[in-house]
Parts: sequence; C-alpha cells; structure tokens
Amino acid sequence: MAAKDELGRRGENVAAEWFERRGFVVLDRNWRCASGELDLIVRGDGVTAFAEVKTRTSVAFGHPFEAITPAKAARLRRLAAEWCRQHGPVPGRIRIDAIAVIDAWSARPSVEHLEGVA
Repeated sequence: MAAKDELGRRGENVAAEWFERRGFVVLDRNWRCASGELDLIVRGDGVTAFAEVKTRTSVAFGHPFEAITPAKAARLRRLAAEWCRQHGPVPGRIRIDAIAVIDAWSARPSVEHLEGVA
C-alpha cells in the first residue's frame, strides 16, 4: 500500500473513532458505486451523516478542507443520494460533513469537523 493510501486509511480510522466517541454509529466505510466513493456514513442524534475525510501530515501546503471543491461537493451529494436509494428510507435528517485530520500518526491527531458542507 502506498504511503498516501496508508495516511488516508489512518485518517479514516481516526475520524471513525472520533464519531464513535461522540455517540455515532458507523453504518458504512469506503462505500463505492460507479460514481465514486463515500469515506464514512455515520448515524447519531437523529442524523445520518456522509463524511468526507481529508487527511494531511501538516498544513504546510494548505488545510485539508481546501480539497473540497464545489465539484467535489456536488459529487458527494450525488453519492449520498445513491447510498440512500440503495439502502432504503433513511430516518431523520441527512447531511454531508467534512472531517480534517492533521498529523494522523501522532498520539493526538488534530480533528476538525464541519457539518453540512454540501
């Protein structure tokens, strides 16, 4: 596995644990369809959140959230709709979130969460 892939996998693990500590249940990870992939789908507090996880070793070359462009946000909306179609009615609200994980390999990685980005 390439170093970039390992870093991304580590960031997704950190993000999943972060959600679980806040009472969310991970419904799906790395869900794929012909249109792309959703990193995490979590449910908690009456919300199903589709989380895009962006991981960086530092912010030296920009913040992870900068990688979520309008085109990426549109793709996330389409992917979330497809996941909902395939998994039946989703109770409660749905939203698309972004998680930034910085310094994922440290003992205390930095995690930032934005709700409803798309």
